Amino acid sequence: MTKTDMQIKQDIEAELRWDPMVNAAQIGVTVDKGTVSLLGSVDTYAEKWAAEDATKRVSGVRAVAQDLNVKVLGEHKHGDSEIAAAALSAIKWDVYVPNTVTANVTNGVVTLGGQVHWNFQRDAAERAVRYLTGVVSVQNSIALKPDTASAAKVKEGVQAALQRQATTDGNSIHIETSGGQVTLTGHASSWQAIEDASNAAWAAPGVTDVRDQLKMQMNA
Repeated sequence: MTKTDMQIKQDIEAELRWDPMVNAAQIGVTVDKGTVSLLGSVDTYAEKWAAEDATKRVSGVRAVAQDLNVKVLGEHKHGDSEIAAAALSAIKWDVYVPNTVTANVTNGVVTLGGQVHWNFQRDAAERAVRYLTGVVSVQNSIALKPDTASAAKVKEGVQAALQRQATTDGNSIHIETSGGQVTLTGHASSWQAIEDASNAAWAAPGVTDVRDQLKMQMNA
């Protein structure tokens, strides 16, 4: 049975209260036709992402818009130099992050720079610093410079990957390519299927950008 917006809202609020990584008392929830907005403030950047993950676990959610502010207080507060040292150490010790990645910190905002060959390396760098204390935001400005591949080869590779992965519905996902850019359209029945499709696209050699326009399709 399809949930009403009020039911979705109540379930999200319950899920936020259930998650020990989230202080639900600081977060407001609004829902409009399955699109959720999270409002308010959180104590850490990590909590901001935990709140989004909790929201996506609730059935009926079609999209999530975050408007959560990070207000670092008390034991989580650190100076930019301390955060920068921790960020550089985290990046250095992450096996998936090449030494071409840099990190600068201003007012708690970590800006990642440099150049990598694969998107998973760019994502790994962001994950490495996302959970550091004192961080209020992460700006991922790492340039992606993959080996070149034709649009036809890129499309063929993504289609093959989707067909191999049982968690995605390849028949409902459409792929368009232009150079190294991949656009995914169509629908999927879960956040996991959408994430799997995006990851499959990024894993194709030669991909420089993935535009995920997949829509959630809920079962009646």
